[in-house]
Amino acid sequence: MNLCLKKHLFFSLPFGISNNLSCFSYFSTLSSDKISCVNDADVNVVFARISGGSSEGEVVQSLLSDPACDSIRITDNFVDRLLYRFKNDCKCALGAFRWAQSRPDYKASPELYDKMVDILGKMKKMEKMQSLIEEMNADHLVSLNTVAKVMRRFVGAREWKEAVRTFDELEKFGLEKNTESMNLLLDALCKGNRVQQARELFCKSHIPANANTFNIFIHGWCKVNRVEEAYWTIQEMKGNGCNPCVISYSTIIKSYCQQFNFQKVYDLLDEMQQEGCAPNVVTFTTIMCFLTKSGAFEEALKIPERMKLVDGCKPDTLFYNALIHTLGMAHRLQEATRVLTVELPRNGVQPNTSTYNTIIAMFCHHLKEERALEFLRELENSPFCKPDVHSYFPLLKLCFKVGKTDEYLNMLVNDIVNKHHLSLDLSSYALLIHGLCRANKCEWAYVFFEDMVRQEITPRYKTCSVLLQEIKQKNMYDAADKIALFMKKMKTDTTFPGE
Repeated sequence: MNLCLKKHLFFSLPFGISNNLSCFSYFSTLSSDKISCVNDADVNVVFARISGGSSEGEVVQSLLSDPACDSIRITDNFVDRLLYRFKNDCKCALGAFRWAQSRPDYKASPELYDKMVDILGKMKKMEKMQSLIEEMNADHLVSLNTVAKVMRRFVGAREWKEAVRTFDELEKFGLEKNTESMNLLLDALCKGNRVQQARELFCKSHIPANANTFNIFIHGWCKVNRVEEAYWTIQEMKGNGCNPCVISYSTIIKSYCQQFNFQKVYDLLDEMQQEGCAPNVVTFTTIMCFLTKSGAFEEALKIPERMKLVDGCKPDTLFYNALIHTLGMAHRLQEATRVLTVELPRNGVQPNTSTYNTIIAMFCHHLKEERALEFLRELENSPFCKPDVHSYFPLLKLCFKVGKTDEYLNMLVNDIVNKHHLSLDLSSYALLIHGLCRANKCEWAYVFFEDMVRQEITPRYKTCSVLLQEIKQKNMYDAADKIALFMKKMKTDTTFPGE
């Protein structure tokens, strides 16, 4: 059993542990003075005083009765960080917000009220959200930004008629029903796949449209896969004296790309040129990405030449990233490498982390481990960017593919955690746990599972199940009991992240 990772992971990473979420309470053993992030020391004090399942009133009373909390200086920045920490727990968020409001020397900004409204709406606490809106209205704090959040959350909660009612009552908040406010409603409806209802309301409203109105509909029709309606909206736009822009056309082009209908894509490109609306680098990047996805690599590699014909359309970092990926998929590794080492510097374009990640993934895909490592080391020394956890994912995956699950895998994880102080994400933990179980190293996999839970990252149920079966075969009874208990709580707990 390779336990050196346990030392690396458990004693070099700070853990922000609380018992806010019942799924994690079995593993939450650190006291409040060990909570991470020294720059958020005051936030951590409050966070540690609030227990999972507390009501809004209980949170307020708990904080009011605590001397340590009483000594904290309340500012908008402090409350903002509190709301961010409790963004998935509306009871604690609202309790902490009310506690801050109770301080005589503090008055929350309208922006913080808007954030609190958004948290309540996200958690579908619509009555509390409306109550807070009424409170804000009494103090003349409701803005168009507030209303936009409210309408979007109503649509997200499948209460689109309430979103419309909010728009109808704008005058109550001292706001005007005009093109700008109507566009906010239409945007919320279209993003919630209610484009038909948005269209009917628009036709009845008699509020004048602008170019943004039509672009909202174009996006909405494309989102529900009615691309011909989106194209018809382009014609309607012209009839209303609004000129379609590159965004209008590019939205429709992307939808045709998703259908792999590239003849329509090329027809639209020709129409754009005829209308004097030149495609931009984003348009060409989208087309190249989807041609590559469809397997038409050679066709995709013609896009850079086509882009050169458009005056002023220059490749950017994202375009080059897509080109590198396409070349890699076409098995043209040397040319892909040349893009990074020659073309980017020659054209004054800086690479980013994704540029290197694409190169690393390309070499890993072709089982060229040493070349992938070369570019990882180059990324580490780059003046422009540094590795992230995704830089290592292809290398970790390759470890399991070629059977290097000892020192080499340990080196990579050590680099992630100790050298670059990166946090493993859900996908990385899942890869490691599943891979180690297949490699008959479930003891090490369990170390990752424990670390994952300590950091309040919820494993997938399947990951727990795979690990549990392996642990049982090794007769690790205590570990098996902990995993089984965790899985049982996952089934009954509806508040943990990821649900």
